[in-house]
Amino acid sequence: MGKPSAPAGVLSVNQARCLQLAAQGLLQPPRRRAKRTDVPAIVERMRLLQIDTIHVVARSPYLVLHARLGDYPPEWLDEALERGRLAECWAHEACFVPASDVALHRAWRGQRDGHWAHRHARRMRDEHAADMDALLAHIRANGPVRAADFERSDRGASGWWEWKLEKRWLEAWFASGELMVARRDRFQRVYDMAERVLARLNPPLDAADAGLSHEDLRRRFILDSVRALGVARARWIADYYRLKPGVTTRELQPLLASGELLAVEVAGWTEPGYVHADHAAMLAKACAGRLRATHTALLSPFDPLVWDRARLLAMFDFDYRIECYVPAPKRRYGYYVLPILHRGRLAGRLDAKAHRAEGVFEVKSLYLEEGVEPDSRLVADFAMAITRTARWHETPQVRLGRCRPTALAPLLRAALWDAAETG
Repeated sequence: MGKPSAPAGVLSVNQARCLQLAAQGLLQPPRRRAKRTDVPAIVERMRLLQIDTIHVVARSPYLVLHARLGDYPPEWLDEALERGRLAECWAHEACFVPASDVALHRAWRGQRDGHWAHRHARRMRDEHAADMDALLAHIRANGPVRAADFERSDRGASGWWEWKLEKRWLEAWFASGELMVARRDRFQRVYDMAERVLARLNPPLDAADAGLSHEDLRRRFILDSVRALGVARARWIADYYRLKPGVTTRELQPLLASGELLAVEVAGWTEPGYVHADHAAMLAKACAGRLRATHTALLSPFDPLVWDRARLLAMFDFDYRIECYVPAPKRRYGYYVLPILHRGRLAGRLDAKAHRAEGVFEVKSLYLEEGVEPDSRLVADFAMAITRTARWHETPQVRLGRCRPTALAPLLRAALWDAAETG
């Protein structure tokens, strides 16, 4: 592969942010109504769509897609899984991945031995081999099952750490690759034999990818991470697929020499940034100041843009943690806080709860970042982003709680009213 020439000049931090947002599909609002094929396409663009079951607002994968696609039917994600356009596996964490990447993840499975899911699988196999084999034989003979198909004896138990045995066995077979997720039923996994799920992948399983060496697999994951991130420091790359050990500048030298990666200087960085060769044209636009961030959206806490807290702080100067895992008295912002992307920066955060039965989208609190002024454009953009998310979620009535600064509250209430009236 010939080495493309990198554009001259130094990227500003804002230009680097725009490049990352463009790669992630978050630079500008969608220009047309979403189509079914956009769901697998955007997952292919991000490479990974993390799964999380918290549903105070929409469950994370649906919210990640909404930030990029706008109004779309959430069942399109479920359809893409059932039709083999996407699959589930352990990657960054539990993730939807493109069908074209399944062979890579199955080949890499042995490199994840230290992950809790794989440790759990080995423990279950050691302690319950006969029962697990019987469960697998049942699925092979009778077809897919859910964990809910099995009664539990300890009715008081709750939480993943207290799963009933059959659920633990299903997850163990899933982690080790004998079972895969055929579809989801009200977000519950439906497990089937891997060979039956693999048989309907679209595109089909790539035998060449399945046979790649450890070194070649790692190389692919590094390249895909940089492509998904738009621009990245070496230290940020490993987290995307949870590669171990970390990626070093020395490891990236052959990829620079082959032209698969480009090195770029970013103002204020003491180390180079790396850009995938596929983004050479986009890099040139960024260097020329021709990437313009115009999108405002509510982001999931598990969005690829924000899931690496160190990268997020360095890239967007946004200090963020998911406080649902923090005891209530120690929370600073709230239980399920959504970062607010606004025209190239993370300008605020809101703690939201969807009351589905009442059709109410409650904004318990909303905070602007230090130095962000609530000018008319920001207030209008925030109101529209909140209103659109609420309508898509079928909780169209927005209830606004406290705001910081307090002067934002009356401005945002008026803008929310206008957004509701104008649509």
